[in-house]
Amino acid sequence: MNQVYRPIIWRDEKLFLLDQRLLPDQEVFVEIFTLQQTVNAIKDMIVRGAPCIGFSAIFGLALWIKNQNDVTPEICRKACDEMIEARPTAVNLSFEVNRCFELMTSLLNQGCKPSEIFPKLVEFGNQQIQLSQTKNSLMAQIGIDELIKRFGQRKWNLMTHCNTGFLACGSIGTALGVISMAHSQGRVNHVYADETRPYMQGSRLTAFELTKEKIPFSLVVEGAASYLLSNGKVDAIFVGADRIAANGDTANKIGTSTLAIVAKHYNVPFYVVAPISSFDVSIPNGSHIEIEMRPMNEISELKGIQLAPQGTATVNPSFDVTDHHFISGIICEKGFINPANKGELLKVVHS
Repeated sequence: MNQVYRPIIWRDEKLFLLDQRLLPDQEVFVEIFTLQQTVNAIKDMIVRGAPCIGFSAIFGLALWIKNQNDVTPEICRKACDEMIEARPTAVNLSFEVNRCFELMTSLLNQGCKPSEIFPKLVEFGNQQIQLSQTKNSLMAQIGIDELIKRFGQRKWNLMTHCNTGFLACGSIGTALGVISMAHSQGRVNHVYADETRPYMQGSRLTAFELTKEKIPFSLVVEGAASYLLSNGKVDAIFVGADRIAANGDTANKIGTSTLAIVAKHYNVPFYVVAPISSFDVSIPNGSHIEIEMRPMNEISELKGIQLAPQGTATVNPSFDVTDHHFISGIICEKGFINPANKGELLKVVHS
């Protein structure tokens, strides 16, 4: 990935986040100084994508502790909980924040001062981004190997939903990472990217990434999925995940479940690509996943332009849950999981 397009930059003890709300028209970085600014950046979707949310939170907590004269584990816990509340569905956020809490409390117990904990958190954040590149590259190759098993060495037509590339992951990407690596190996014929309403992550962000990587693609509305799949235009679908339950039920951007159901009907393989940090095996199934509700005006307006009659009520869930029966495979850095095989997910996660 070109360094110019990193969505998260830590430089001169400051955090810079690429404002993804302004893409593709403008590429503007927002400078973040405080915990509250980090929380707001996550909540307002300046930064988005489960992995990047987690990474930003690490640096946000580093900025917070840098400005503390004296802290206790209780004060650290309060700051961490405030960060987690920014977006409750994406488990990566709580995963990374809770690891930061463990690091902070461990160092406090060793007698470290906030000024000594600060560089440790920064180092931890940089390590996680680098590790993400390694893990996502491994997942991408697992996905490619799966497609070779199914379709052989011919070029593939692939589809994706929402945004799972370097803007969401700070690295090669998860679901889009499979597509990106497959393209680099000369295996991609064409990609179909869903617009992903109402926040348009597909048309604004995935199309931006595909353009930057010179991958041949077409943008489609979600409602076009049945047309594409019924006419044999898509070989396989790859999506990401914000939270995966113990049985393989998966929360992802709204519209994912609908796409999975259509794919099942037309016998098109549907894959979820996500790191272990997106798994939440503490919950048995998707009914336990909290679904974030977004502001009503994200549907009724577009960049300040009123699309619906003034006062129109909307229902705007940010995510839906895809039943594991509709998922052909879950790809993580530890390998390939067939959610139809009961217990396989837990076995892989704990391996």
